[in-house]
Amino acid sequence: MADRGDHARASTGVSETAAQETVVDELLRRRTETNERFFEAEAERIGRLCQALAERFILGGRLLAVGDSPQSRSDAHHVAVEFVHPVIVGKRALPALAVSPDELELQTRPDDAVISFEPLRFVLGDGQWLFEPPSDDPFVRQELAETLYHVLWELVHIFFDHLGGSTAGAGGSSFLYPFLDEEERDLGTVRADVQRSVLLKSREVGALREQTLTEGRAELAAAAAGLRAALEGGGTVLAFGNGGSATDAADAVADFQAAPQGWPARRALDLTSDSAILTALANDIGAEVLFSRQLIAYGRPGDVALALSTSGSSANIVEALAEARRRQLLTIAMVGYDGGRIAAESLADHVIVSRSEHIPRIQEAQASGYHVLRELVELADH
Repeated sequence: MADRGDHARASTGVSETAAQETVVDELLRRRTETNERFFEAEAERIGRLCQALAERFILGGRLLAVGDSPQSRSDAHHVAVEFVHPVIVGKRALPALAVSPDELELQTRPDDAVISFEPLRFVLGDGQWLFEPPSDDPFVRQELAETLYHVLWELVHIFFDHLGGSTAGAGGSSFLYPFLDEEERDLGTVRADVQRSVLLKSREVGALREQTLTEGRAELAAAAAGLRAALEGGGTVLAFGNGGSATDAADAVADFQAAPQGWPARRALDLTSDSAILTALANDIGAEVLFSRQLIAYGRPGDVALALSTSGSSANIVEALAEARRRQLLTIAMVGYDGGRIAAESLADHVIVSRSEHIPRIQEAQASGYHVLRELVELADH
């Protein structure tokens, strides 16, 4: 028979979990309200920025993304990978480059555009575009910035045909945006359509964020409890993902190591950061071992593997989670689509699913997921 201490601990555990789930609801409400206010206020200006950026690309300019803090450097690299490696069929690569503040002057050419973070600012020639999300929460502000630069990447292509510079972008985009007709129209009408699309996309991520955090509320609370215990026991978070998810892994690690809220520093390691290790493994063995080999080298019982995958089925993510389990790590996965193999085969101890097939929206909802997870880890300190 369990003693009174066992009952007390069980009761405390249930109480803490319920409290964490309540916190998730509040963090969702905060994001929902801020997302709606920001994009309702800025949709028209974002449409004009899309046109101005398209004009820069047509002139041969590039988008330089400048990161100063660890978090903003992850955003800068996210911008670069989205523009250079488009994930939507029909879009061509556009030149974007992540640079440090020290490199900016050396790299900038006359027709380039610049995006910087904290605050979110675009510089195009003599023009500046400053965006101030209506929130003091650094996580919420960063999530809104991610949606904004994703939306820019998605919608800048629309202007190429109307500016006579289709070779700069994807060519025709009407199949992606059915409200755009085939005939040439004045740019004011195009901007109005783009403004509508900005609002639609912001509502899409709002709905997906709600699904992710509501459906995943219990999993996030349980994952946070296990993660907190692992960290207090001397464990390390090992985070990984591919492409844009690699930059999100870097952001999650930055938030554990040096949270902008001033929370205690936690042990965390970004398995996507060392180009020598990654290229050696990819070249000599294959991309499927990029993360599992590093888990063999660094992982130990009591650590935590945090996997980010939009598909939920990437071979190197699946293999890494299998290796993590063999090495007795706690495993947490944030996945998109229907959860893929990771959800279907229960390949992680905690799986949080963002149910969408639209990669930018998945990544935006996942950013909310790992930000909320990070905040829940500190719940006992509040």
